[in-house]
Amino acid sequence: MQTSILDTLTFDPGEIILYPGEPSPKDQLYRVREGLVRLQSVDDEGNALTLRFVRPGEYFGEEVISGAERTYFAEAVTETKVDALAPGQLSAQEMHELVQGLVRALSQTYQTIQRISGQRLKNRIAATLLELSRTPVAFMEKNGRIGVRATHDEIASAVGSVRETVTKVIGELTREGYIRSGYGKLVLENPSGLERLSKEAA
Repeated sequence: MQTSILDTLTFDPGEIILYPGEPSPKDQLYRVREGLVRLQSVDDEGNALTLRFVRPGEYFGEEVISGAERTYFAEAVTETKVDALAPGQLSAQEMHELVQGLVRALSQTYQTIQRISGQRLKNRIAATLLELSRTPVAFMEKNGRIGVRATHDEIASAVGSVRETVTKVIGELTREGYIRSGYGKLVLENPSGLERLSKEAA
């Protein structure tokens, strides 16, 4: 029996799991069991930036281990179940998974910084759509096309821009046949083309 699991919690889409600030005595380490969690920071003007997405099997809330201040919100993107874990009772396998997850998160952070500083918005949006297509917000149409359930605001947060500008670029990608845009969803009509775009520098 996994004694590190203290509880399994369920959250609705849009519900905040963790808030910025010093970890409280009630905070634990969390692992996503089902669904998707978004970690994002919000500045004083209300602009949001997605730091990373946490998928099933991945961890968040690691600052509870060191007592470091939390600088982000953790929000459920879909209906989400997370396991609350006791850090001091992690098994050797769980510790290995946690370290591997931190390494992947650091790598994702490097990639995000490189994209924001070295790519046009169009390329960053292409990369984000491909990333989301590999998460629980993805769906498949009857014709086999993969789509993602995401608003323009959510895309803007993920690429470090604002909704108005993202909407213009999504319109451009739609006209060029890369995607098909619908209400709250985007269908990847040309995944290989998006893959090429995602790797282009500015």
